[in-house]
Amino acid sequence: MIRPQYHFRQGRTGLKAWNVAHLIHLSTALPVIEVPLAEIAELDETYWRGAGGRGPTVREIAEHARLLSSADLAFPILLCSNRRVMDGMHRIARCFLEGRSHISAKVFPRTPAPDFDPADPAMLSYDPADFALS
Repeated sequence: MIRPQYHFRQGRTGLKAWNVAHLIHLSTALPVIEVPLAEIAELDETYWRGAGGRGPTVREIAEHARLLSSADLAFPILLCSNRRVMDGMHRIARCFLEGRSHISAKVFPRTPAPDFDPADPAMLSYDPADFALS
């Protein structure tokens, strides 16, 4: 079971959110391909922010380091149709730290509609029961 999470992206009308468990479900039939890390733009962008949108604290960086070291590379990352990351930044960072040149990925031919648009992160539940797939 994955830890409950959402993918957020700024849209024209506000913040959009995708339930990552739902994205994984939608990607089950997609082929796995190898993507060069050099093609993942987010490696050179500000991606994670600390609480309140400020820079991360040392504690937050250490917590991310813990997540990086436990990231399971057996699962492919998920990319939207324009190859932006929807799930898998910890796996990407782990591959980078290990000196790998590629990562397994699934690419949506058409980006799925967000589960919440607009989305208020404070109002979204992170209860694992919310991620049951039917």
